[in-house]
Amino acid sequence: MCGRYLVDDDAADTIEMWMNSLTGGLPNYTTGEVFPTNIAAVLTQNGPEAVKWGFPHWQNSSVIINARSETALNSNMFRKPLQNQRCVIPSSGFYEWSAVPGTKKKDKHLLRITEDEMLFMAGMYNTFHDKNGNEYSAFVILTTDAHESIAHIHNRMPLLLLHDENDLWLGDNSFMEFALNRPGPELISKLV
Repeated sequence: MCGRYLVDDDAADTIEMWMNSLTGGLPNYTTGEVFPTNIAAVLTQNGPEAVKWGFPHWQNSSVIINARSETALNSNMFRKPLQNQRCVIPSSGFYEWSAVPGTKKKDKHLLRITEDEMLFMAGMYNTFHDKNGNEYSAFVILTTDAHESIAHIHNRMPLLLLHDENDLWLGDNSFMEFALNRPGPELISKLV
């Protein structure tokens, strides 16, 4: 699971470069620690967009922030967006918590590929209507089994893309099916 992620200054600079290609720019988006329901910058087939994190839950007011890569194509909620509306979520890393034995305390870990490499998470987005009938877009992050390097912290991790795979993820269904089933890369952990 990925319940929070980081957009540090370097990641924000990359997002700004993406946005410079737009006329008028994007609305405000979250930098620093990104939480569910925040507006975040994502890359879509149409270019960068500011999108809410979390599909609305069909039974209550909560949101669905992740989708399992192994089953997303079989889900009525995720099948169509995964086939037609994929996105890339740029970040500096993501957070997970591990229990401290013998206490109720949990340690917070920032997980990255390297200290200074951006992390590109695979996701999908869709359009919804709020209770007032206003249309908005929302995204979820795809997750996969955790690499053994972080399995002691959490059993899931985001489905990660290499920088040169962003366009493939956005537009190539064969690559999408391949990526959904591959293992994640080794990660490093830093207590924060």
